[in-house]
Amino acid sequence: QVHLVESRGGLVQAGGSLRLSCAGSGRTFSNYAMGWFRQAPGKEREFVAGINWSGYITYYSDSVKGRFTISRDNAKNTVYLQMNSLKPEDTGIYYCAARPTIYSSTWDEYGYRGQGTQVSVSS
Repeated sequence: QVHLVESRGGLVQAGGSLRLSCAGSGRTFSNYAMGWFRQAPGKEREFVAGINWSGYITYYSDSVKGRFTISRDNAKNTVYLQMNSLKPEDTGIYYCAARPTIYSSTWDEYGYRGQGTQVSVSS
């Protein structure tokens, strides 16, 4: 079992920044690839960013590329999502998720998921 807990999100103005963190506990955190997903009201959950177990390989959706950065600190069992130049369309519930070794952009391929945290961006 891997238990994931996201940090509190928040309300930020468009153009601002916010950093989310996701702390993992249970099995060896460094064995798992991590992903961030989000779900906006009335929309399907979508992939945001992924990082492999070592942290050397990352992948982003086109909508956040160049604005968001995913990183991890395996010594702290934590993955981060640095969000810059936020837009109102970035509003949603953000979830972190874990799966063995290699990241995926598919939610159903992640066996461990956090409860989610709300991010709201005002215009």
